[in-house]
Amino acid sequence: MDFTTWEPVYGRILDDFGFDRTGDERARDALADLVAPFDRDRLDWAGATVAVCGAAPTLDDELDRLDDPEVDVVVAASTAADAVQDAGFDLDLMVTDLDKNPETAVELTESGVPVAAHAHGDNLPAVREWVPRFDTDHVLGTTQAAPVGPVVNWGGFTDGDRAAFIADELGADRLVFAGWDFDDPTVDPMKARKLRWAERLLRWLERRRGERFSVLDGRRDGIDPLP
Repeated sequence: MDFTTWEPVYGRILDDFGFDRTGDERARDALADLVAPFDRDRLDWAGATVAVCGAAPTLDDELDRLDDPEVDVVVAASTAADAVQDAGFDLDLMVTDLDKNPETAVELTESGVPVAAHAHGDNLPAVREWVPRFDTDHVLGTTQAAPVGPVVNWGGFTDGDRAAFIADELGADRLVFAGWDFDDPTVDPMKARKLRWAERLLRWLERRRGERFSVLDGRRDGIDPLP
């Protein structure tokens, strides 16, 4: 997804949350100084079925979905990366804004597993603290603002939905989901609002792809559509 397509949706997110675009851009620029261009050819997922793992409490009970022989690639958002590995599954990409388990991201890059490290207005200190510890050969820098230098924007807002957008950009043929709960009662009000946006963004993505994500079954009529 190019930024021209993403920017109108990004503007809506900024307006809804009252976020400052310049804060996102400041963090993006800091990240751009710390990472190198990522060779996307190493993540050629054309034709693949990609499992997108969220970090909801339901994940442990849904990890058996990764045993499906049709699943070719496993992507995990945030702490889902720990659960996936603890269950003995190989991980192909971690997607994180460094807010919960950055140590896992460091370990993954050191072992050669790519990490999509995201910069936004609220995590500039974490970007500066943790990204220099990564093996930069295995870091894909991402932003929700306009892409700059080695930092890309392929769409997405939360770690989870950003993982789905990354999979789409990399050519995935089918997306399946584990560890998603848009009504998670354990989250705070801000996270609950972000989950509403994740839901809207996945609905937008499935429409663009001509696909129907099972994680949205029974919910579509209640989702405020994006253009």
